[in-house]
Amino acid sequence: MTAQTFSAPLETLRKRVQEATQRLLGDTIGISDADWNGPSRLPGWSRANLAAHLAAGADAMAGLIDAAVEGRQAALYPDPDARRAGIERGSSLTGLDLQIWLDTCAGRLERAMDAVDEWTAPVELLGRPMTLAQVPMARLSEVVLHHVDLDAGFEVEWLKQGPARWLLQWAVQQHGDHPRLPALRLHSTSGLTIDVGEGDDRRTVSGSDAQLWEWLMGRTQADHLPEGADGLALPLRS
Repeated sequence: MTAQTFSAPLETLRKRVQEATQRLLGDTIGISDADWNGPSRLPGWSRANLAAHLAAGADAMAGLIDAAVEGRQAALYPDPDARRAGIERGSSLTGLDLQIWLDTCAGRLERAMDAVDEWTAPVELLGRPMTLAQVPMARLSEVVLHHVDLDAGFEVEWLKQGPARWLLQWAVQQHGDHPRLPALRLHSTSGLTIDVGEGDDRRTVSGSDAQLWEWLMGRTQADHLPEGADGLALPLRS
């Protein structure tokens, strides 16, 4: 697998998280209560479930940051039941309540980031050892991915080139060594080439950074597959 690193300045990355959050909130303000409880693109999840997951996720990340700033180690969620409870809470809330919850938790996460002086502090996130500097990228990925899942009019083609490349590199870093991933060479129209999976006989899949990211995360619609991806069905990832 091709090793991936990020060169985005931290403050630039944080601004992209803020922009992605505001775009999400701008789209969700128009969702009716009936549509909130309707299905999303993510099988088995309603839009309300997704919004609750995003809100609870921001709150959990803020708690993780607070603990690291205080010199404590903490889990993102204390146990799987806590994560499930946050998701299920969305089903009992109105659209306005969901909107307020999303906005409030995003604000709490921003304030937690503002309090960080040492971004190299260690944390455990997504089952891996990381540093606080990687938390904004994790949040950007989560917001953009589930914005797509909400099926509220947002499509990956609208991503700017910088964030799209970071998302692709992040997805490769998190999932590129998965044992079920075939040997692939991802070739982006931006000039980025990344090898994922194990094996010598690599299949080339080509497209934009955003298109390759969406496909690698298992979100691509059948009519929007990258070139060379026919017949390859990748699992949904988060």
